Amino acid sequence: MAKNALERCQDIMGYCFGDEELLDVALRHSSACERRVDSNERLEFLGDAVLDIVICAELFRRFPEYLEGDLTILKSAVVSGRSCARVARKLELQPFLRVGKGITERREVPDSLTAAMLEAIIGAIYLDGGLEKARGFVLSHFEPLIKLASEDQYHRDYKSMLQQHAQSELGVVLSYELLDEKGPDHAKAFEIGVSMVIEGKTRRFTPAWGISKKEAEQKAAKTALEELEVLEVE
Repeated sequence: MAKNALERCQDIMGYCFGDEELLDVALRHSSACERRVDSNERLEFLGDAVLDIVICAELFRRFPEYLEGDLTILKSAVVSGRSCARVARKLELQPFLRVGKGITERREVPDSLTAAMLEAIIGAIYLDGGLEKARGFVLSHFEPLIKLASEDQYHRDYKSMLQQHAQSELGVVLSYELLDEKGPDHAKAFEIGVSMVIEGKTRRFTPAWGISKKEAEQKAAKTALEELEVLEVE
């Protein structure tokens, strides 16, 4: 990529690379490379892990009263592919992504590629400047998503949502069943399944595990909502 384009990208990001080659690789999709190993996929792998640890640590610090299940729901919302694509779009980074001819012929770059590019950029910043620089970049651009989570706009009561959908949209009654439990008394895990009778047939949804029955029920309800296509799968 031309040097002036890399400079414009850094201006938008608010981070100046010591090694601009790292940024160049982060902006390179596999479709634009002769060898896949030269694409941004390895940086995406690293950036995904860095994003996770930064957001997990921040949520752990901000919400000292939340249990593991609560934090997991918030984290899933903040670091989802949809969220990463949203941050990349807000920064207007899409034009800097180098893609092959088959993708350039499309009207828009798919969100999955945009999200992967952002994760690769985070990985590149981590290699270039270390964890604190990467943390600063992540928190500055993901702050609005963390704020939404703190205002409970993502922290949903999936059991209530499923109950309402079952009654108002499907006209059926649902039930939760304890399927299994493992571990010692002080550290048990529970598997909960959700089922409902629809037009005379019992439909069972994918069960879920949790460190409490309440957490397992919430996870199972969320899975049921996804399988009913009420929620998008994250």
